Amino acid sequence: MRTVLYYVIFYCWFATSLLPFRILYFFSDLLYYPLYYLVRYRRKIVRKNLTNSFPEKNLSEIIQIEKEFYSFFCDYLFETIKLLSISEKEMRRRMKFEGMEEMNAYFREGRSGCLYLGHYCNWEWISSFPLHVEEGVVAGQVYHKLENKTFDDLFLHLRGRFQAVSIAMNDTFRKIVELRREGKTMVMGLIADQVPIWRSIHYWTDFLNQDTPVLTGSERIARQVNFVVFYGDVFRVKRGYYVCRLVRLSDAPKDLPEFQLTELYFRELEKTIRRDPPYWLWTHNRWKRTREGYLQFEERQREKSRRPKKTV
Repeated sequence: MRTVLYYVIFYCWFATSLLPFRILYFFSDLLYYPLYYLVRYRRKIVRKNLTNSFPEKNLSEIIQIEKEFYSFFCDYLFETIKLLSISEKEMRRRMKFEGMEEMNAYFREGRSGCLYLGHYCNWEWISSFPLHVEEGVVAGQVYHKLENKTFDDLFLHLRGRFQAVSIAMNDTFRKIVELRREGKTMVMGLIADQVPIWRSIHYWTDFLNQDTPVLTGSERIARQVNFVVFYGDVFRVKRGYYVCRLVRLSDAPKDLPEFQLTELYFRELEKTIRRDPPYWLWTHNRWKRTREGYLQFEERQREKSRRPKKTV
């Protein structure tokens, strides 16, 4: 049954993807009104996130950003579906990367690297990155598996159209070791602005005016294998056109103090978001984990450790 569902959705999406961009954006404009005004998809979370992130803005400014976000979010949905059939030539024209010369120079020296990204602009189109790296370099993207297996399979297909290798988060280090043993040079794309689970919280930072727990696994891997680390600063030039400017954060992360690489990333991401707020994923409940909640979690863990073990 799941296989049937997969092919039904796949061919519906594929047929939709064959439509010209101007038609897709017409449907995007139509979708905006019911999504924002009727369904009100995660409106409370978006309003809360924007209000807390930009306390200096008044309500009318917050609502304007909110509406622009939902309009862009509808574009993102149809642009992502377009990935099913868009040609390499068209993708190169619409998704450009600046600063590739510096990154490719490291690859020619045999250095591997990673590219820190956020859920900003159309992050799915970043999967075209393999089109721009040196020949022979393995371009991987670390991802969280979706709970729905059908949609997980669909997005794996989408993200692999331009030869990007999708790597489940828990398999990242194993895959890196495997590629190094094979003598491969690699670059790993890491979207690192997700919410960590309680037991994975090791560091907090001030991000968009809020006390924020952050993922540090990417930093630990980069330090351990001494990757050259870049940040992808993405711009929306106009509807359906993006530029990702590569910013080098460090070419020797193992020499940095612990968590400094994470700080560098979040400072860059914050600058990107503040420059053009509507293009970040505001529907994500980014600040659902609080410091108070974390302290309660630690206390529960201590209580469990103090309980006597059951004997057989």
